[in-house]
Amino acid sequence: MNKIYLDHSATTRTDEDVARAMLEFMTDHYGNPSSVHSFGRSARKAVEEAREKVAKAIGAEPNEIIFTSGGTEADNLAIRGVAFANRKRGNHIITSSIEHHAVLDTCKALEREGFEVTYLPVDEYGRVNPDDVRNAITDQTVLVSVMHANNEVGTIQPIREIGALAREKGVFFHSDTVQSVGKIPVDVDELNIDLLSISAHKFYGPKGIGCLYMRKGVRMLPISFGGSQERKRRPGTLNVPGIVGFGMAIDKAVASLDEQMAYQTRLRDKLIKELTAGIDEVKLNGHPTERLPNNVNLSFRYIEGESLLLSLDMKGIAASSGSACTSGSLDPSHVLLALGLSHEIAHGSLRMTLGKDNTEEEIDYVIEVLPEIVERLRAMSPLYANRDKSKDQSKECCSNVQ
Repeated sequence: MNKIYLDHSATTRTDEDVARAMLEFMTDHYGNPSSVHSFGRSARKAVEEAREKVAKAIGAEPNEIIFTSGGTEADNLAIRGVAFANRKRGNHIITSSIEHHAVLDTCKALEREGFEVTYLPVDEYGRVNPDDVRNAITDQTVLVSVMHANNEVGTIQPIREIGALAREKGVFFHSDTVQSVGKIPVDVDELNIDLLSISAHKFYGPKGIGCLYMRKGVRMLPISFGGSQERKRRPGTLNVPGIVGFGMAIDKAVASLDEQMAYQTRLRDKLIKELTAGIDEVKLNGHPTERLPNNVNLSFRYIEGESLLLSLDMKGIAASSGSACTSGSLDPSHVLLALGLSHEIAHGSLRMTLGKDNTEEEIDYVIEVLPEIVERLRAMSPLYANRDKSKDQSKECCSNVQ
């Protein structure tokens, strides 16, 4: 069997049509879109056509789209830009404890610059309680930032309710939708979103291009300087090939959204059902139903996640233990710890994220080989060998408690 790619939340392959469209703007229509001659006008026309496609995909207006280098820059621009533009009004920001580090690290940086940040807890499934948002808002709050869907466990947040609360209180609402756009419906008006981050490489577009949606009327300052591009909101020569690819990729993703949601949900549910039934002491992380159609996140007791990944890779299966942005860290996932998992169980996590090219046969192969890998790794684990003794000692200890 060919190699099986189950890491689509880290990145996706660039669609062939997208790559061909991009190549044309690298070799033939290579003008700078800020130039007034015909080469520049050709590039500018392509940029604006792509902007219209991106806006249409999320129910926005084209002039509300700001092209960036990806989701991380869009998150930084939204949070820092709104925070500093509204500092006279207040210095308080609300976010969740399971955000991507592009949001969390930006908020921590703002704390060092005098802002106050509230990090909301989540329940055992990774969901934010809208009541917690309501209770956290003060007269100093200028921004609420809660992701639409979590990049590790796939849990979908009650964004519509959170956005409505923020609007009711006159607070701007930002959502990192990097993992949801192209996978589930996203409409900025229906979800009450004021600012939204997207990255093209999550739905078969190129890496290095994304955007920030900013609703008309939002007060935001630029965070970098050096040009008048994007209405002076994000300077720098526009990445025309990337923008063209972004537009085509999001157009194709939205066109096949219903079909892909149904297909990937079926494969996802098959994986979850068969693996949780066929392997003991395994836990599904994230919400059982309110989750992305392509996300499976499981924790296996008595196993290190890295060993599991290496064993899968030897079988031709590519997966991950969490966010690709923190794969070099030895610390357990902050998301899994926020869900209440112990360090031991969090270290034994496996994330498999599906894509449009995965087949039923590939899923069957994973279901066949993963239990064998788990059994082999547990056979080498002293913790697994002593698990019954540990349970007996725990019962004896508890029985002696008066």
